[in-house]
Amino acid sequence: MFRVGFGKSGKYCDGVSRRHFLQVGVAGMGAASLSQILHAKENAEQQGVKAKDTSVILLWLDGGPSHMDTYDMKPEAPLENRGIWNPIHTNVPGMDITEMFPLQAKCADKFSIVRSLHHNTGDHFTGGHWMLTGRGGVSGGSTPGRNPSIASMATKILGPRDPSMPAYVSVPYASSIGLRPGYFGGNFLGVQHDPFETDSDPNNKDFQVKNLNLAGGLSIERLKERKELLKTFDQLRKDVDQSGMLSSMDRLDQKAYEMVTGDKARQAFDLNSEDEKIREQYGRHTWGQSVLLARRLVEAGTTFVTVHFGGWDHHWNLQSGYDNYLPRVDQAVSALFEDLAQRGLSEKVLVVLCGEFSRTPRMNDGGNGGPPLSQGTPGRDHWGNSMFCLMGGGGVKGGRVIGSTNRLGDAPADRPVQPGHIHHTIYRVLGMDPEIHFLDHSGRPTVAIDHGEVIHELF
Repeated sequence: MFRVGFGKSGKYCDGVSRRHFLQVGVAGMGAASLSQILHAKENAEQQGVKAKDTSVILLWLDGGPSHMDTYDMKPEAPLENRGIWNPIHTNVPGMDITEMFPLQAKCADKFSIVRSLHHNTGDHFTGGHWMLTGRGGVSGGSTPGRNPSIASMATKILGPRDPSMPAYVSVPYASSIGLRPGYFGGNFLGVQHDPFETDSDPNNKDFQVKNLNLAGGLSIERLKERKELLKTFDQLRKDVDQSGMLSSMDRLDQKAYEMVTGDKARQAFDLNSEDEKIREQYGRHTWGQSVLLARRLVEAGTTFVTVHFGGWDHHWNLQSGYDNYLPRVDQAVSALFEDLAQRGLSEKVLVVLCGEFSRTPRMNDGGNGGPPLSQGTPGRDHWGNSMFCLMGGGGVKGGRVIGSTNRLGDAPADRPVQPGHIHHTIYRVLGMDPEIHFLDHSGRPTVAIDHGEVIHELF
């Protein structure tokens, strides 16, 4: 293995510089990193879980999107609370959203909004860990993940919906508050349950997934010959291996080999083969094309796909940031729901949109502790006491609003919901048993979800 620098991303408000690295296999087939994240469905029957033909697309707004400026506006609140934009009606009576989401307003009957989500922390890392793993225990002072992501646990048990596809994919990469794969990873389940990252920008003209392409000069026939040669050396290792680990890795290597030499996965990742009208519908930008690729993957048989929408840490210049971001979110989300419906996939694919926390209901003065406007125009700070989560498809009913916040938008007013409620609901769609236990590093059994319940109103 070797590491290739993947450039730098911006800094979050904690001041930590993020440097991304991509691990690439040197065997010519990208088998090392790819095989580690593949897992067959061999555990499903043993665990007594009946798999369903459903999948999840999680659209992750990394940095913390404001509920007050998106899906839970407060037009009657004081000016400094209600924000910059006005609400508009949707095609669902009583479900008003920001005027920056005109496309979603036309298809609101296809999704529901949870407005009473909370975990009461304003720490990026704590909030991200809560939302992606269902547990706290980390902070800006201690960022390493302690638990596997809900996606890692689900795909460990359920595997892919089609054996020729990876079970868990992140587009274009898995990043939580700048950590890769961060809280999207398998943690104590092992790196083989980390997501497979496409890495390349799906909006690039020459987009391709490196781990699914042969190295220059390496044909399928030569790859087969190499594989046969490796078998000879592997047998020597097997003779002295008493743990069974090598045999297990051989099965994963075989999966990686099948993906490289087969057609299903390579066709699913081939975004350039998609209809141009569909590509325009999603938006010719990284977020739109990433969401389109996610749709192609779940349609082909991937169980869980995450899509990274970064840059939501708007302590200042919120208006200019949202003027740029919200139309892209609107286009990609509305296109996804319309596309899934047209393809007959609405009941098979659950779409989830959220971030690690929200932003303060009261806008600041743009000073960030200094003179007003010294950092920029007003923004909002960290807030985990009231948040939103959009959910639709996969059997989840559309056009519903779950819970509400008080008149200032700073706390739930009724039907309070925690991250575990969201996770239970996701597992209900997938047919995943939330009571399944996994052994942590110390050998202690840990239940998949330790709080909350299914949001029954969504069904």
